[in-house]
Amino acid sequence: MAPEDITNTPEAAQTPGDGPAPTPEEEIEQLRAALAAESDRRLRSLAETENLKKRLLKEKEEFQKYATESLVSELLPVLDHLDLALAHGKGLEACKDFVVGVDMTRKAFLDILGRHGVAEFGAVGETFNPESHEALGMADRPDLPGDAVAQVVQKGFTLRGRLLRPAKVMVNKA
Repeated sequence: MAPEDITNTPEAAQTPGDGPAPTPEEEIEQLRAALAAESDRRLRSLAETENLKKRLLKEKEEFQKYATESLVSELLPVLDHLDLALAHGKGLEACKDFVVGVDMTRKAFLDILGRHGVAEFGAVGETFNPESHEALGMADRPDLPGDAVAQVVQKGFTLRGRLLRPAKVMVNKA
């Protein structure tokens, strides 16, 4: 053999510290392990992409679901003013037709808000819930159980189950 032929053999390519050359079976096993690792990395990447898609879709739905929250919150005082007009006009014969008109307007307004997921809550007699009611004080009504709403000062509202504004109430003494 010529000297240049000796350097091209696998044994000549090894350095003294490398050890013996891997057998073809060992090379195949190494390639299989590398392929399995790459396949696992690819599957994890696909799973992460799928999770990202799901999260973005959920965030988009959440945004669309509650996009009107600030607008509705700003419209709630209009309902409060309609309620005040009804409270002050009831019982006055001169305001009878006016009260009917304001009541119809309030009902139409609530119907529109209801179609968009807004619900009104807060009624006398319901159990006081600190998560949805704001206690303004105590009242003494013997006809109601303790910790029940004795008087509703201002109605509360939810938007598709999310609290927009707590109901302001007076709580019955236990």
